[in-house]
Amino acid sequence: MTVYIGLLRAVNVGGTGKLPMDRLLGLCTEAGFRDARTYIGSGNVIFRSDASEEKVRHALEGGLHAFMGKPIGVLVRSAEEIAMITRENPFPDKPANRVMALFTDDPLPAHPLDGASGIQNEGVRLGRRELFVFYPDGMAKTRLRLPSERAGTARNMNTVGKLAGLAADLP
Repeated sequence: MTVYIGLLRAVNVGGTGKLPMDRLLGLCTEAGFRDARTYIGSGNVIFRSDASEEKVRHALEGGLHAFMGKPIGVLVRSAEEIAMITRENPFPDKPANRVMALFTDDPLPAHPLDGASGIQNEGVRLGRRELFVFYPDGMAKTRLRLPSERAGTARNMNTVGKLAGLAADLP
């Protein structure tokens, strides 16, 4: 059975998309996922499933759409992939709360800043299915806009590391 991490887009952030985490756990149970647990209220869920990543994503999106009444984007990664992201962070010497992994299922650009606007002093590096972004002044002060933000979702490296640890500890 594969351990997956579901990363929901635009849930419980800035007063939009209210989703109680106990309801998210219920949706996971209804989808047949096992050992589900959430981490912080911003839409992170860890669980086991025999289904493929694509089937897991579709099941979560379907359950969320039925509950929320609107489409909710979901990105799914395996526990191994999340652990690899923590190891491959290209900004290991920077504060983890200022380094984001921007997860996307869309193809990554050839160059990390292709199509970007508002570039100031941020650092952006390509990952495998994510962009790593270092915000020296914090995300709240940035004007950087990356095309991958439209369909992706970001988590800081503290959160990514915690998700990796929770996934590794799943019974």
